[in-house]
Amino acid sequence: MNRSNASSVSYAFKSAFLSTALFTCAFLTPPRASGQAGGDLQAKVAALKQSVAANQQKLHQYRWLETTQLTLNGNAKPGTEFMCQYGPDGKVQKTPMGAPQAQQAPSGGRFKQRIIEKKKEEVKDYMGQVKTLLALYVPPNPQRMQEAFQQHKVSITPGGDSGVAQIVFKDYAQPGDQMTISFNSAEKKISALNVNTYMDNPQDVVTLAVHFASLPDSTNYVNDSVLNATAKKLVVNTTNSNYQPIAQ
Repeated sequence: MNRSNASSVSYAFKSAFLSTALFTCAFLTPPRASGQAGGDLQAKVAALKQSVAANQQKLHQYRWLETTQLTLNGNAKPGTEFMCQYGPDGKVQKTPMGAPQAQQAPSGGRFKQRIIEKKKEEVKDYMGQVKTLLALYVPPNPQRMQEAFQQHKVSITPGGDSGVAQIVFKDYAQPGDQMTISFNSAEKKISALNVNTYMDNPQDVVTLAVHFASLPDSTNYVNDSVLNATAKKLVVNTTNSNYQPIAQ
């Protein structure tokens, strides 16, 4: 074979190899949102972030009553009520309502009483950790949502006639978690939020289902939520009501 023919064969081989490589990459490369779908997702996430930020400012102008019912191992515990409002540091401040309920002294002596008190402290400590974890999700953090979007970890199911889109964030606060937000595109409000996450151990699953409602001035707020810590057989039902403007 002369040099000209060899060059032609080499060129043909390289072209065929390049075409095959490009064809393979087209099928192996994970798809990314593009075109109209990508633009719709970007617009929805931007509208969601703006809605959350604006709504948080409105909520700072209110105080409300929080009622919590805890169920442990199938046994309902005495409910609690707190008057809540945002403090100067941006965190919710809670003031207990009513006199503490008198609890009957457990029978069985001091040893049994110490065991009961120890379990109460364990549950209280666990609840503190759960609240810290869930604060990463409620209210949703605009910066975390943007980071998830940039990392292509956000998907959307259009709302169709209902106008309520399902926006799913994966690996939002920690690896393997998922947060799904039902967002009303027309009203620019969250109608529901569901979280599937875990404590330090991935087997210690924690779920949260939140439903939202609106005040007369269109301020969006958490109407009720159900927290389920399956590993601890713990369920916490929370309802927020009696929203009142704070006198300026």
